[in-house]
Amino acid sequence: MTAIREILLRKGTHVYTVAPDATLQDVVDELVQHNIGAVLVCHRDPATGEKLLGIVSERDVLRRCALSERPLRELRAEEVMSRNLVTAAPDDSVGDVLKAMTVNRVRHLPVLQDGKLVGIVSIGDLVKSQLDQLAVENRFMKDFIQG
Repeated sequence: MTAIREILLRKGTHVYTVAPDATLQDVVDELVQHNIGAVLVCHRDPATGEKLLGIVSERDVLRRCALSERPLRELRAEEVMSRNLVTAAPDDSVGDVLKAMTVNRVRHLPVLQDGKLVGIVSIGDLVKSQLDQLAVENRFMKDFIQG
């Protein structure tokens, strides 16, 4: 079974982050500029490094727009972010991470190793990985049958 580490090797480990005091407009600008569905909210400290605080997804932005009449420039990422994060580890299997995403109804998971942020995976990344694996198995079975 494929591990999250393998997905990160293929897609890369770059993660888009914003500071907790970034405006929601800043978050939207990041999402649009990079064509992504979520940004991680991190406290950046030169001495201790980045500390993961939360995540803001497209869904969070839409929900806030529907519930608040305040302009996006007046809202801060820390006001909107989801704080109770579900995370993955590089050695977790795709199946286990898909299950965690389904149970928790999330589409993006930060990947942490020894408490450090090492990447992020989306439901799309995991589905693509599983489809790729099925294609390989399918090809193997066809070759075996045709012998």
